[in-house]
Amino acid sequence: MMIGVLAIQGAFAEHITILKRLGIDTVEVRLPRDLAGIDGLIIPGGESTTFYNLLEHYKLIEPLQRLIASGLPVWGTCAGMILLAKEVTNTNRLMTLCLPVMNVRVERNAFGRQAESFETCINITGIEGGPFPAVFIRAPLIEKTWPPAEVLAKLSDGSVVAAHQGNILVISFHPELTADIRLHRYFIKMVKNHLDSKG
Repeated sequence: MMIGVLAIQGAFAEHITILKRLGIDTVEVRLPRDLAGIDGLIIPGGESTTFYNLLEHYKLIEPLQRLIASGLPVWGTCAGMILLAKEVTNTNRLMTLCLPVMNVRVERNAFGRQAESFETCINITGIEGGPFPAVFIRAPLIEKTWPPAEVLAKLSDGSVVAAHQGNILVISFHPELTADIRLHRYFIKMVKNHLDSKG
């Protein structure tokens, strides 16, 4: 199994550290050629407009769209969720839809500036072992989902912060900034199931 981590910006190193700790081979994805042979992809948190501009500059958008459409498991955290959404609100004129594959409407910076960052524990469908420590930094939230996307987690006020749709997983927060590796194990299982389905 080889999992790629988009490494053009954002918190990619922390994801790679966790994957290596779990015995997973990884590759830093910066150019289209880096996508060859990967079995899954993590799009980390960062700044979504910068991500979009760099993806366009390095000509990664179309290859990523093709791979995801073919069934490649992909996990978007924070900014990664914004890049995968079919609808985005509270955006700016410099950013357009990037990889519109997930049936969600996402609001950028839904919780305010970095000073309003917070951590809370949430229950996530499919994640056993009790509440998950979720770190929110200038985080988006999911305003709406429609089939086949399914809600996996909400805050106590009902705000949706995680969803799953086939080969796509999106979350609003930063699991790589905690010691909890359960979401990484969840994604690894998604990748394994995809590989098993291919025979």
